[in-house]
Amino acid sequence: MSTPPPGGPNPQPQQTPSPLTLHGQYIKDLSFENPRAPQSLIEQKQPQLTLNVNVATKQFEAKTFEVTLTIEANAATPEKEPLFVLELIYAGTVTLGDVPQEAFGPLLLIETPRLLFPFARAIVANATREAGFPPLNIAPVDFVALYRQQLEANGGNIPGTPTGQVGHA
Repeated sequence: MSTPPPGGPNPQPQQTPSPLTLHGQYIKDLSFENPRAPQSLIEQKQPQLTLNVNVATKQFEAKTFEVTLTIEANAATPEKEPLFVLELIYAGTVTLGDVPQEAFGPLLLIETPRLLFPFARAIVANATREAGFPPLNIAPVDFVALYRQQLEANGGNIPGTPTGQVGHA
């Protein structure tokens, strides 16, 4: 005869509270310009692409934030004539769990963008494809490096976080 495991016949695994809860994600702004259409679609020149990715936060409550991922992409001909201009502001609303203050920066500016990025990347690819161009598939972004750049640029302060102070990543 076997004895039941400790904790009763169906022990419930203990759930540790999540350090980050994503409540929702959404397009905040999407702009696509194709200023030379239809000529830009007829020409078959290799475009020169400029891509910029930025992350920002805005605090709503003590531990609830909006994290925005801004992607700007510009394509031009070798003669510097514009092919397209795309701007996407993709955001998510998150609540931080019971974490120390120094974890706010990495959770908001590294982990949350990692969760948002695949969806924003798909929107960019679909928008460029639907505009008549090959889909723009953005390579993965190193959000740790981007976070460190933001820390250096702001002297260790991250706008939108409580007191602006964050720990070292």
